[in-house]
Amino acid sequence: MTLLDRYIQVATLKVLVLACAGLTALFSLLELVNQLHEVGKGRYRLVDAIAYVLLTAPGRLLQLMPVSMLLATLFALGNLASHNELTVMRATGISVPRIIGSVLKLAGPVLLVLFLAAQFVIPRAERLAQVERTSRLAASSAPLRTGNSFWVEGDHTYVNVRRFDHGNVPADIHIYVFGSDGTLSTFIRAGTADVLPDGTWLLSDVLRRQFNRPGSETEHLAALAWHSFLRPQQVPLLVLPPESLPPVGLYEYVRDLERRQQPAGSYAQELWGKIDIPLAIAAMILIAVPLVLGPLRAHGAGQRVMIGAMVGVVFSLVQETTSYLGQLLHLDPALAATAPSLIVIAAALWLLRRAALM
Repeated sequence: MTLLDRYIQVATLKVLVLACAGLTALFSLLELVNQLHEVGKGRYRLVDAIAYVLLTAPGRLLQLMPVSMLLATLFALGNLASHNELTVMRATGISVPRIIGSVLKLAGPVLLVLFLAAQFVIPRAERLAQVERTSRLAASSAPLRTGNSFWVEGDHTYVNVRRFDHGNVPADIHIYVFGSDGTLSTFIRAGTADVLPDGTWLLSDVLRRQFNRPGSETEHLAALAWHSFLRPQQVPLLVLPPESLPPVGLYEYVRDLERRQQPAGSYAQELWGKIDIPLAIAAMILIAVPLVLGPLRAHGAGQRVMIGAMVGVVFSLVQETTSYLGQLLHLDPALAATAPSLIVIAAALWLLRRAALM
């Protein structure tokens, strides 16, 4: 790493930390306001709402990273341009692509940290936040998913999922049904289960044993539909929503759904959304450069940040819109996820060539 790379990267990193902290704090505050509507229900209190917001903050940071990188690049390079440092660099023969490369090199370590957080930190924090929130809102005991197992009780029935294949497929399932007198009436063991949107579990490779005095009856079934007592708000604790799965687990789960010829839907869209993050960060870096060296060069820092924030907000809205349209119209998830980033990259390269910066 040259001295020039280090100088540009340090300047960008300082602003990136502030942008990440500011945006995450802002959107966390908005989420706290949203959670205040639930305060007072069940055992859900203000401290629980604050804990939920804090636990979900890392996931919010991941989503906001492209916009944060745009603001960091725009402000850092804009500050260098305001002090004529970029002019001196270019006068000494340093090209604009060379300056862009210095910022792109910073994206490498940032992406590594994001991947580690998305793989090991964010899923656990999201899961803990959902479990605590559900348990506080519920009148009865809430489901518990710890590590690779799941326990839930209700309606005189105990359900134990002993493992999850591919991170999200319930497997080795034990169901214990008790009578009103407290004696075990039915025991069900299943190999795997598909959880349908209406709450029905399609159990496969089933052993069902019914205890009828004085003996018991045992039968083996290839499949069995079992109507769960889980409420809709509890289902995400069993089958994790796409945003709560780590990247590797999400990839394996999507492949398993495709292998079983089941619709991947939002899971495939979320997977490609995570894959698109490096592309989105690169797009934000590229679009910031022509704004700094082009029409915004004479503007102050406040105006640059304002215009950068507007560009970032529009980009985020377009990303969400294409994601929803992709699921609604059954478009290819890769195209729906990467199209906004590719369009911004193409626009940035066009602006750079038009301004004769490349």
